[in-house]
Amino acid sequence: MNDSSGGLAARLGLFDATMVVMGGIVGSGIFINPYVVARLMHTPALILGAWIAGGALALIGAFVFAELAERMPSVGGQYAYLREAYHPLAGFLYGWANMLVIGAGGTAAVAVTFAKYFRELTQIALPENVTAVAVVVALTVINCLGVRAGSGVQSFFMVLRILAVALLVGCGAWFITHSLAAPHPAWHPLLDRPVSFDLLTVFGATMVPVMFAYGGWQTSNYIASEIREPRKNLPRALLLGVLGVIVLYVSVNFIYVEALAPARLAATGTPASEVMRRALGIRGAWLIAAAIAISTVGFLSSAMLTYPRVYFAMAHDGLFPRRLAQLDERSRAPVAAIALQGGVTTTVVLLGTFEQILSYVVVMDWLFFALAGACLFVFRRREKRNGAAANAAAGKSYRVPGHPWTTGVFVAAAFFIVINTIYKYPRNTCVAMCILFAGVPVYLLFRGRARRSSGFE
Repeated sequence: MNDSSGGLAARLGLFDATMVVMGGIVGSGIFINPYVVARLMHTPALILGAWIAGGALALIGAFVFAELAERMPSVGGQYAYLREAYHPLAGFLYGWANMLVIGAGGTAAVAVTFAKYFRELTQIALPENVTAVAVVVALTVINCLGVRAGSGVQSFFMVLRILAVALLVGCGAWFITHSLAAPHPAWHPLLDRPVSFDLLTVFGATMVPVMFAYGGWQTSNYIASEIREPRKNLPRALLLGVLGVIVLYVSVNFIYVEALAPARLAATGTPASEVMRRALGIRGAWLIAAAIAISTVGFLSSAMLTYPRVYFAMAHDGLFPRRLAQLDERSRAPVAAIALQGGVTTTVVLLGTFEQILSYVVVMDWLFFALAGACLFVFRRREKRNGAAANAAAGKSYRVPGHPWTTGVFVAAAFFIVINTIYKYPRNTCVAMCILFAGVPVYLLFRGRARRSSGFE
């Protein structure tokens, strides 16, 4: 297998890697997305059930990616798995979609979310796109200083995010237990409609905002070669990080349901602010606005740390410009790849197309989750064909519990989310697929150049 570490420095420990896992997941979604879920599901049991189901799926995904990381602790994560399991084109298309849809749409939208709350907090009348670009540029520069600097900023903001969620849960719990204004909705009936195909498709649609909020654990795999003892620390970080996020998300959504009730939750686009306003008044709303601003900066820091490693790995394989595979002599950071991520995100912010691109993110993300999960079947089959002696020599130790059933459930659920999203939003997913397959001629161009240049072989 092709190792494209290319001299990246292994400077991150278990704590850093765990913070990267959590940082790749926890953005602004948990403070906003629950109202979208409540618009689709109208009982407390269904709302909380959607977040528990999403957490269970994310945990199985973490198991799958932990084994993939143990097998291939290479820079690039999913790109490397798809390249080795299927074909270099599959890996390239993932990187292409990551650059133009998954990474660009997600980071641009979060940058603008930060700008909205920054203006609310400071009352500084700067255009939102100016503030959004400023924070993207600042984090781009920080990450160019090296993985240690970027990870330090990321870990600091992740700890603040955990404290912010804990504050929200604590204040909400106080409101629920001490205020007569708390609605305490009935948890019966469990369902808002009969068990039917309609319930299944609506639940599938609910998984779009839920899984968007849970998505991102795979970004830690992009920096596997920069983690000390990655075969031991990365699987641990994945499991610890995802479990921590499940606890945070389920706790917060229980507070939302109990403090607001489903109808009120569905009616407000800022449920976190509403809960804090009820608990502490205007001061509470200000505190949570600050927490959301911190959370968005933390997510952006994680994105600027991890996404560029995909482009670095692609350039190392000759599928992107050679310049992106070069490291800064002092920081050992892929400065050009980081600058590319910052530039693409800035462009999307300035064009104002981030909201449209964001609607494409889930279908692309989960299509490649499904394909990456299926990589495990390919690798296991190759391993079996090569014989037990080769397996022992490879030193493999981590295995997905319950494979092939758990892995199969993850792959099937990922494809269900993709198919249901296509069914519910055909126009947006058609555009997303067009963007994806536009990468095929680009791949052929770079592949042709790579074959003519021994430096890329």
